[in-house]
Amino acid sequence: MRKLLLLLIIASSLWGGYWFVGKSAVETGLRSWIDQRRSDGWAADYAELKTRGFPNRFDTSITDLSLADPATGLAWELPVFQILALSYKPNHIIAVFAQDQVLATPNQRINISNETMRGSVVFEPGTDLTLQRSSFILEDLKFSSSKGWSSSLGSGSFATRQSVAIPLAHDIAFSAQGLTPSSTLRDRLDPTGALPESLDTLSLDLTAGFTAPWDRFAIERARPQLTSLDVKNINARWGDLDLRMAGELQVGTNGVPEGKITIRAENWRDMIALAKNSGSLSDGLASGLERALALVAGMSGDKDVLEADLTFSRGRMSLGILPLGPAPKLILR
Repeated sequence: MRKLLLLLIIASSLWGGYWFVGKSAVETGLRSWIDQRRSDGWAADYAELKTRGFPNRFDTSITDLSLADPATGLAWELPVFQILALSYKPNHIIAVFAQDQVLATPNQRINISNETMRGSVVFEPGTDLTLQRSSFILEDLKFSSSKGWSSSLGSGSFATRQSVAIPLAHDIAFSAQGLTPSSTLRDRLDPTGALPESLDTLSLDLTAGFTAPWDRFAIERARPQLTSLDVKNINARWGDLDLRMAGELQVGTNGVPEGKITIRAENWRDMIALAKNSGSLSDGLASGLERALALVAGMSGDKDVLEADLTFSRGRMSLGILPLGPAPKLILR
């Protein structure tokens, strides 16, 4: 009995020592990361950084956190940010975001409120913090801009995981329900009020290849760039409008894509009207585009359903037989 008691005391002491060493490592690592951002020219401040949760957890809270990247002009402020982990599984963390945050861009400030904004992130073992998989849940998300617009999201989910088949690639999935555009944008897009207030659904399922791993250096130094996109499905449905896309693209070192995406659009004329109302298309271009696409849609047998390939080739893009102009560059900033 005495030997068992002695073993329990020794084991408890060792575990307690491990926890305090781990606590110190977590706090030191986070403070060093913030100090390094300051050295890189960022504005990075916080009021308190504290780890609790003895004996089985490393629960770290950072209060009054603010980060600003001068290279992009983006700044993020939140009263509290929590990083939660089991002490025996430190490479799997839960990130809990404050219910009220502020995101600032070079031309506006956006107040963000939410009921739930939480993520689960698993890293490969090691100091590089290479992303293995992640999942995030969003509930009752609201945006309010200093420019006067507001928008909201009922619920959403976002998940990634390293691709088994392709090195440096990630499978990415996103879905959103109850996405409500700002009233200003909605009135401009749909002045007659024919569409519902919110999109029925917005979802995507794709595999993206990158030039480098997504690890801590992707934030500290430079973002990995796209090498490929395998779009299994993108779907946006808003009332009677239904847009679906699938296809594959290869992306060159200059960000120019090559390949094709198959598009299926129900009530596509109304989509052109939305683009015209938004200012993306001039009246003349919208009319010409509608006439040309009517020929493409007629080939499928249903004049209200457009099925065509969006082709990217030699820096240009075309929809079916219709040339659209220069292809966009897919560059992550």
